[in-house]
Amino acid sequence: MNRCVLILALVLAAALPAHAQRLFERNALRGELVIVAPPEVKLNGEPARLSPGSRIRNPQNMLQLSGGLLGQKLLVHYTVDGFGQVHEVWILSEAEAARQPWPKTPAEAQAWTFDSANQRWSRP
Repeated sequence: MNRCVLILALVLAAALPAHAQRLFERNALRGELVIVAPPEVKLNGEPARLSPGSRIRNPQNMLQLSGGLLGQKLLVHYTVDGFGQVHEVWILSEAEAARQPWPKTPAEAQAWTFDSANQRWSRP
């Protein structure tokens, strides 16, 4: 009996949306990303490169292949690795895009305060 309840709970959990509110890393910046020819991208109009092992998540938090996004202008949150390559990318939903302010540069992220529980930034 307990096993049936556990299986039912797992099935129901799998049917629910991935996450009502995604949690972004503190070092995630906001920008515009265009996939040019993977791994080549334009980030905020400047040439950039996806890192080996980079991950792109769509608004439903599912992994998205870069080849399926060619040429699209995407509003994203992103992180860069130690070599300056784009590593983690989250394509924003309308609700996430409306969340203001969000830092666009590392200098802004250093100067502002981040509330990770509420996923909100505040300017000094």
